[in-house]
Amino acid sequence: MAAFYSEKVMDHFTNPRNVGEIENANGIGEIGNAKCGDIMKMYIRVENGVIADVKFKTFGCGSAIATSSIATEMIMGKTIEEALQLSNKAVVEALDGLPSHKIHCSVLAEQAIKAAIADYYQRQGIDPEPIVGKLQSAEEIEACHL
Repeated sequence: MAAFYSEKVMDHFTNPRNVGEIENANGIGEIGNAKCGDIMKMYIRVENGVIADVKFKTFGCGSAIATSSIATEMIMGKTIEEALQLSNKAVVEALDGLPSHKIHCSVLAEQAIKAAIADYYQRQGIDPEPIVGKLQSAEEIEACHL
């Protein structure tokens, strides 16, 4: 397995950061598909427009865990606007690459963060779609990367 993955992927898989739940989360996003085996749940706590805390729970392969872990590190302490700029490409680059058949994991991480931010806005009575955009379903993500 290690021959196909960078040291950063292996490190984030074997030593994931920010694992768990946030009890007082004000945004929770879940994306995934039990059929494909990857399910990500992101928890955020936003204070004054800044992501003060972020945690994740991921059921899936090593790439799914690694992308979740590094994505949380990449948005911690960022404004909501900055977090919304996180792309799956940036996640892949931060991990020094992923095998092509695992790129969908980085898209799941990006979409889980966007889903948590959308939930944050919904809890405030704000329509998130004009801000966050339309979220992709797990099926759409998988279809794009098969």
